[in-house]
Amino acid sequence: MSEHGDRRVAPRDVPPPRPVRPAAGPGATPAGGPAWLADDSGLGRAARAVADAVAGLLGSAPDDGAPDRQPRSAAGTLRDVLGAVASAAGRRGDAPASADGETGRSPGTVLGDLLAAAAPRLPIRDAARLRAVHPGRTDDEIADALVTRASRLTAAVGAATGGLSAAHWFAPPSLVALPLELGAETLLVAAVEVVLLGELHELAGRPAPGDARERALAYLSSWTQQRAVEGTTEQGVGAVLGTAGFRALRRRLSRRLVRNVGSAAPLLVGAALGGRGNLKATETLARRVRADLRRAGA
Repeated sequence: MSEHGDRRVAPRDVPPPRPVRPAAGPGATPAGGPAWLADDSGLGRAARAVADAVAGLLGSAPDDGAPDRQPRSAAGTLRDVLGAVASAAGRRGDAPASADGETGRSPGTVLGDLLAAAAPRLPIRDAARLRAVHPGRTDDEIADALVTRASRLTAAVGAATGGLSAAHWFAPPSLVALPLELGAETLLVAAVEVVLLGELHELAGRPAPGDARERALAYLSSWTQQRAVEGTTEQGVGAVLGTAGFRALRRRLSRRLVRNVGSAAPLLVGAALGGRGNLKATETLARRVRADLRRAGA
């Protein structure tokens, strides 16, 4: 059976990736961000591929706590993101060095740039859409279902990483000694968790300020800080695309990358380690942010 074979469930209600406003002209800077975030940049194209992959993964996954039926879909999605990571790691000329002036193309820099570029394109649903997908459920029950879905997906991605035995350990040179699969896993898990945090904020009636793009970047900042968005604090473009924001994002991704090393082990060992570790990390993050949101709403 092919990876896109027998599908007996209806398509899930997941919005397509959001477009990002194009730059005004060649080399122009999109509103609120550097020029290399534009759709026509190399990084912009890689970010679109990540957002498309995440939307496909979320759209094929149960949203109701049902058993995970998509391990092969997780593996296929990981391969798609693998290509985007390789493209971002090998790009030349899209950013002079890095967004905050760093000269090295470290794994944290590559993944941070790519996640920041992908975040505004991620398919984050608002409260009305979430409630329409879960008629008759309370907001707490919907939030529980969202956490269950995200946890199962990140666990499946970790398991898929362990199953990819042909690791690209030393290519391209900008990711020396880092398997590309490990970078792809870290990026994909982070993107799924950013969507989860965004939807939890929307459902709790505490959406971040600004337009859809600014809200998505605020939810990326929330993921970086592992806390809910502060209603009185601007956590949008400036917080993420400024020097301090990028450094914090890259540190968070680097720590997550190190934690995910176990899933780079081949076959069943990596599958068990990666799946369990990702599931627990996603659940812990969700608990922390939901507690923040409850305190703010009390």
